[in-house]
Amino acid sequence: MSEADALPPGYPREWEADVVLSDGMVAHVRPIRPDDTEAIHLFHGAQSEQSIYLRFFAPIKRLSDKDVHRFTHVDYVDRVALVMYVRDDLAGIGRYDRLREGGSVAEVAFNVSDQHQGRGIGSVLLEHLADIAREAGITRFVADVLPQNRKMIGVFRDAGFEVSHEFDDGVIAVSFDIEPTEESRAVRMSREHRSEVRSVRAVLHPESVAVVGVSRRPATIGRAFFDHIVAGGFTGRVHPVNNAAEPGTLINGHPAVASVRDIEGGIDLAVVAVVADEVLGIVDECADAGAKALVVASEGFAEAGTEGRALQRQLLVRARHHGMRVLGPTSFGLINNDPGIRLNASIASADQLPPFGHLGLFSQSGGLGIALLASARRRGLGLSTFASAGNRVDLSGNDLMQYWTDDDSTTVVGLYLESMGNPRKFTRIARKLAMRKPVIVVKSGIGQHAIPQGHRVRLTQEQPETFGQMLRQSGVIRVDNAHQLFDVAQLVLNQPLPQGERVAVVSNNDALGSLAADSASARGLRVTHGPVTVSAEALTEQFREVVDVALADDAVDALIACFVPPIADIDPEVVQAVSAAAEGHEKPCVATFVGMRGVTPGTGVPSYPMPEDAVRALTAAVRYAQWRRRDHGERVRLDGVTRATVSEIVDAALARTPRGTDLEPEEATTLLAAYGIRVWPRVLVGSADEAVDVARELGDAVVLKATSPLLQHQPGQGWVRTALRSPEAVREAYRDLSALLQPLGVDGIAVQRMAPSGVSVEVNSAEDPLFGPVVGFGVAGLPIDLLGDEALRFPPLTDVDISEMVSSIKAAPMLDGYRGAMPVDHAALHDLIARVSVLADDHPELAHVRLNPVLAHQDGVEVLGATVRVAPAPTRTDAERRTLLADV
Repeated sequence: MSEADALPPGYPREWEADVVLSDGMVAHVRPIRPDDTEAIHLFHGAQSEQSIYLRFFAPIKRLSDKDVHRFTHVDYVDRVALVMYVRDDLAGIGRYDRLREGGSVAEVAFNVSDQHQGRGIGSVLLEHLADIAREAGITRFVADVLPQNRKMIGVFRDAGFEVSHEFDDGVIAVSFDIEPTEESRAVRMSREHRSEVRSVRAVLHPESVAVVGVSRRPATIGRAFFDHIVAGGFTGRVHPVNNAAEPGTLINGHPAVASVRDIEGGIDLAVVAVVADEVLGIVDECADAGAKALVVASEGFAEAGTEGRALQRQLLVRARHHGMRVLGPTSFGLINNDPGIRLNASIASADQLPPFGHLGLFSQSGGLGIALLASARRRGLGLSTFASAGNRVDLSGNDLMQYWTDDDSTTVVGLYLESMGNPRKFTRIARKLAMRKPVIVVKSGIGQHAIPQGHRVRLTQEQPETFGQMLRQSGVIRVDNAHQLFDVAQLVLNQPLPQGERVAVVSNNDALGSLAADSASARGLRVTHGPVTVSAEALTEQFREVVDVALADDAVDALIACFVPPIADIDPEVVQAVSAAAEGHEKPCVATFVGMRGVTPGTGVPSYPMPEDAVRALTAAVRYAQWRRRDHGERVRLDGVTRATVSEIVDAALARTPRGTDLEPEEATTLLAAYGIRVWPRVLVGSADEAVDVARELGDAVVLKATSPLLQHQPGQGWVRTALRSPEAVREAYRDLSALLQPLGVDGIAVQRMAPSGVSVEVNSAEDPLFGPVVGFGVAGLPIDLLGDEALRFPPLTDVDISEMVSSIKAAPMLDGYRGAMPVDHAALHDLIARVSVLADDHPELAHVRLNPVLAHQDGVEVLGATVRVAPAPTRTDAERRTLLADV
């Protein structure tokens, strides 16, 4: 019998999840099953009398078979229960029971093992139960809690929900709405952050490391890892593991063991460099030795084909079962340059390793990661931490960004990404990190061709520029290649952020000075000082004087200095002079000292081969500083929406067409109205007389339009007749449209009240398999359809996101009174976009929502047309409950 055959009817596998507990260890949450019976008996038998009394209000020494049967046999609809396992131990149980079948209120209860208290288990179970309940139409949880059960009351209170209490007959009756609030989301994200930081810290700060697969021959991967750890001066214990080692065997002066289980005192981290077929057995050995994390350097996994993908899946499942995190497989290792750690668990040798510094690096590509380290060293940039994710089965750039947010040793972050598995979470974490530290990202593409072997990701339906818009919304600095990453890094690591976009240019060469000034202007910087050129034979002191004058100018925010040595190599005194001048001002300085690249030791001024390189890096720093300083607004929220109405319409449509369908116009109108979006009614007519009758009912001027999707929103007015005020005009318009449609073999004419004059815009949303909901805005017609002039943003949005979205399109002047027209009502337009964004964020089943045309005018906005397509909801990568994704 297969595992699927053994599952009870209706078992929802999609509720299964791996989670990181508050201590950084991994646990598994899943729906309860009948085969949990024995585990529940053991769980109950190990509980203290006090814990049993607090849960059951009675001293029940042993649960009856009838009670356990009731606990383990649920319908997963009105009665739901989740269990959490830490390795093979049942650590917690959470459940809810609807007070009445199909009702919106459920009673919730938890029971956490005494030996696993304090690990955040109750909070995780509550998150998962609340999210499952919301999907089932439950809006409120209630619970009866004994007054002395402070921990359980704390779980409810600290979750961020608005909890009410009533004391009755010795019991506290607790109740709260489970709809997410700003506070509950903040609590969830804060807990996720703390847990993931501890999880990554266990990887980067081990006290003992085992390298499995260390050969006596130097020229092997395992031996390279081991030798580099030893040579780097790791402050903890390091153990070589060789399955052929005998007692007394030494490798590089260290006693070798045949198995990780033989290491006295256990280990924290294991570096695994054995053939792929042996890795699963090593995982079990490492778990028995107490390892918290694995760096898997072995090849032969997902990059090797179908069998490798299956093996990679087993690696992840087994490691998480044991509570461990995994970096890799095919990882080239990790580095923690902290002087108190000095861990070089990578294949980078000492001569490739940068000194200790404040740049954190993450690379999915191992080989490129080593090249990044060598490049950082050549440029004189110090490294705090580094990780190579390889196939990225578990630990990813998102995890490292969580860690770097709180890491005082890291002030700048660089990421080389080959693929992305969870953009929604990336956006959320990167935005938080970028508010504190510059985040520089190299990412070349998002299509199938850009995904390396071994990386399994969702394919996007969006265009490559979508990824760039997501990065801009997140506040990260996107660059095209690794060279540009270090160009920006050497600036923001060593210089203050610019306070504005005004620059000075000084040089000892007219051509270089002009080139720098032209490049700055072309990139949107304002040259407010210079270019100032001293003679080619000018002495160092003269050059410093013009630098001092430029930096002292109140109209200057940054300096570009260019210097060509008149005879041979650059004079170090020139570099020192510019550096000394810059130190006296809180203004960044970039330079082109011909013949130099990087940061000269003892100075903080970054040098670039050509002025264009310096200007590009400076521009990136200016734009980042502007983003960081400005107000980022508040998350948009809507009052009075009826989510249940949307769910009912979607469910009914999917019941008719399970694979998805376009809603009927009346359904779409009702659905949008549930979120406060009013669509102007239009009436289909089948004759000229019927059109006249409808026009009389609507009153005032009307329009007639063709309704065929093949013709809607076409350029020009060929399929629309406007400003029809008399029965004769309506009849003539109907006859004209009918004559045009008949040869095309299409039909459908509708009458609609005429909207006021204004600007026709489009607001849309699409559920993308990779990005989740994507909201678009632009001026309708040619600007979007032909020129691609559309702004995209990724919910949840803030009010500032929406304002920037509207102002960022090239056609934005049309909204602000172009050529004497009246400016449109921006507040009403922003409100409409906000409603679409919240609607899309709340309902992943809405595959596509298109509001077009929308007439924006001085007194508001009018939605004249709308189409809505529904489809089965994809599994979003960043839900309202914490979970570790499996990128396998």
